[in-house]
Amino acid sequence: MSSVPERSDIDEEYKWDLDSIYASDEEWEAAYEDVAERVPELASYEGRATEDPETLLELFETMESVLREVSMVVSYANLRSSQDTRNQEYQAQAGRAEALASKARSAVSYLDPELQELGRDGVAEFVEKEPELDAYEHYFDDVLRTKEHTRSAEVEEVLADLSEVTGASSDIYSMLANADLEFPTVEKPDGTSVEITQGNFTKLQKHPDREFRRTVHEEFYDRWADVRNAVGTSLKNSVKKDVKTARIRDYETAREAALDGPNVPVEVYDNLLDTVRDNLGHLHRHAELKREAIGADELRMWDLYVSLTGDHGPEIPYEQAKEYIVEAVEPLGEAYQERMAEGLDDRWVDVYENRGKRSGAYSAGTYDTQPFIMMNYQDDSASMFTLAHELGHSMHSELANDAQPWHDASYEIFTAEVASTVNETLLTEYLLENVDDDELRMHVLDEYLERFRSTLFRQTMFADFELQIHEIIENDGALTPDRFDELYGDLKETYYEPAATDDRIAREWERIPHFYYDYYVYQYATGISAAAAIVERIREEGESAAADYREALALGGSEYPLDVLRTAGVDMTEPEPIEDAMSVYAEFLDEAAMLLDLE
Repeated sequence: MSSVPERSDIDEEYKWDLDSIYASDEEWEAAYEDVAERVPELASYEGRATEDPETLLELFETMESVLREVSMVVSYANLRSSQDTRNQEYQAQAGRAEALASKARSAVSYLDPELQELGRDGVAEFVEKEPELDAYEHYFDDVLRTKEHTRSAEVEEVLADLSEVTGASSDIYSMLANADLEFPTVEKPDGTSVEITQGNFTKLQKHPDREFRRTVHEEFYDRWADVRNAVGTSLKNSVKKDVKTARIRDYETAREAALDGPNVPVEVYDNLLDTVRDNLGHLHRHAELKREAIGADELRMWDLYVSLTGDHGPEIPYEQAKEYIVEAVEPLGEAYQERMAEGLDDRWVDVYENRGKRSGAYSAGTYDTQPFIMMNYQDDSASMFTLAHELGHSMHSELANDAQPWHDASYEIFTAEVASTVNETLLTEYLLENVDDDELRMHVLDEYLERFRSTLFRQTMFADFELQIHEIIENDGALTPDRFDELYGDLKETYYEPAATDDRIAREWERIPHFYYDYYVYQYATGISAAAAIVERIREEGESAAADYREALALGGSEYPLDVLRTAGVDMTEPEPIEDAMSVYAEFLDEAAMLLDLE
């Protein structure tokens, strides 16, 4: 019998409150039907959107009314789908909602080409005649700067309409990984059994018994070997989709196209890869500390997640984690702290793992809803830090939604990953400074080191892999499961040079959903670098720096990501933030070595 409960066995207080969006599926259905009938209103402006300022303003107001409701319909359906990926009713709801969103995007796909035809001078003239259009200043600039990569209205409509189909690789992978793929049940050293899942794999890899870790590692990746052709085909086609879409829009590479969306130069990406590779010695030292801590002659892949303390660490129940996190964000101001506490009490969070639930964690929601955080909480320090991370995203949304109109509230991932990691860093510093429990303090230090390893180094390694596989397709090469294994295995050997790799770890690419997100993962690494710099500034300057940071969060999407971070005092076009983050990592490694009497 599985140790993972059914959703019905979990108390309501630990489930997110979807009734706050729609009180029932019937209410959702009514909202779906109503907004579906309104989508054609958007298409009715085609060919006349820019005939005069009044018509353009009217279109913007209609777009906001329709798209805000569409986003709520989509959010509710996707959240329901995440609760139990096995439930066909939920999947049908999500599919219908995504189709509606695609139809809505298609219905307004003419707008960007028409604005670009109007040009900067024409837009300026419109704003002069209709001052209310000035509120769309950033939107106009964003559309006009990408004129050379925008196709005709007809092509844009086709691309928008195809978005539902072009996401198929990701959808298929998600269903395979979360709904269809089942992993073995293994016997623990105490004689009890545990089912390996996507949600608990990392925790099981932290078990103090080395032979048990090896068993979990082998059983887990052997199961992935059974579906390597399906996953390899899915990833290959996802990469091809990225490349072909970029070529349609006249970009030289898929990376250039992906980074141009948030207006981030490719030099930022290159700077990250180069700086991290130049500092792999810090990661190698971390690996050596792990080897010493477990008393092994050689570090193996099933040892990478193990604690430097050599044990599980203390249990941290969800209620305790909430208390620690709320206390930790005190430097960000009383209003920030109180709002987070209220959100935790108001069922923002879907806390525990249940059968069929999507793996991992995320923060979601819309301009008109509360935030929703999906967790698979495991009563450990890693889960506590993940909760702090997702609360950073949620609070970012709250501040941006309060300060910005709908069309400027949504922010880019590049800045989102800063907000989440600032919370993690503050949590680390709070616990190290305020908790008397030496065991917990050591595990907090270890957890932060692990997050540095997995966020700055591991995500950069992922970004390196993503760049390589896209370049192969761009150069008319072929991607096969064997080629994926070869590329990934080589990177794993380079990044974890002191450790011994194996054939199984070369298949790790199969379990990473972010490879379907089109140059997404590098932003985790830039995010933790920027966050380290921001927290250091808050420590040194106090409330003035915290106010700058809150202002940056409140900007939402009203400015480009690099400019938002400059408001918080960080320039990510330079290597200094990444190098400074490396220094923080090195200092924590020194402290860990001293506390554990290693080296």
